[in-house]
Amino acid sequence: MDPQKPTPLDDFLFDLRGYLILKNAVEPELLDQLNHAFDNFPDLAPGQWWGNAQRRDYTEETGFELHNCVEAGEPFERLIDHPSWINHVLHFAGEEDCYVQGVFIDECIASIRTSGGHHPVHSGGYRGAMRGAYGYKNGVFRCGQVNIILALTDIGEGDGATMVIPGSHKSNFPHPLSGDYGRGERMDTLDGAVPVYLDKGDALLFVDGMMHGGSSRTNEGERRILIYRYGPSWARTRFNYEYSRELLDRLPPERRKILEPVPPARPPAPPLP
Repeated sequence: MDPQKPTPLDDFLFDLRGYLILKNAVEPELLDQLNHAFDNFPDLAPGQWWGNAQRRDYTEETGFELHNCVEAGEPFERLIDHPSWINHVLHFAGEEDCYVQGVFIDECIASIRTSGGHHPVHSGGYRGAMRGAYGYKNGVFRCGQVNIILALTDIGEGDGATMVIPGSHKSNFPHPLSGDYGRGERMDTLDGAVPVYLDKGDALLFVDGMMHGGSSRTNEGERRILIYRYGPSWARTRFNYEYSRELLDRLPPERRKILEPVPPARPPAPPLP
């Protein structure tokens, strides 16, 4: 697949809405390999580690969430710089045209949600953290985090689609009906929110500062997605995960630079006696 480049229309829609839909982003062969990997995830308890990945569900309703999932096998490594979106995330969140140009994956999650699951609404421009903030100034984007949600299953009505509030990345006011995240309040009927339906292999790209969450899944079966969050090269992982030396050592330089854009500086080892 040839690397895709953002177009002037992409810039317009991303600035206006806060998100883009990338159709047929990932090739069928890779989708099959990723779903096969999902089929073989161990039955982990919340908090349990599997190698250098850990199950860490955001809430009781969000379902199985394997963090640091890039450590779960080679198919996940191919998504690090996937040609469908790498130029987009570099353009929007990669400190384009400056001395710290580049991106870093500060969070990557494999998610499985079943009937009844959902994710409360969160983020938004009002008093948002710099980590996820939207910015455009002097002809360049300066976004603190741009997310990719890759659909490994078809996600339509009743499947627990991601919901977004277009334009909310620029909001100067809190949403008066957003509810309480801690109490797990649902966003299915929240004013201004729209579901984003995806076919298997489509990807949703959005700035983290836009209000978003997950609608309630009412259908049987599983909603499977992967979330890769890209931030500036100087960032660090959200929950202080470290990418293993084994993973970094086997990656080609282009992918390694995304997981370790700033290698640690250490003094030379002292001479042996």
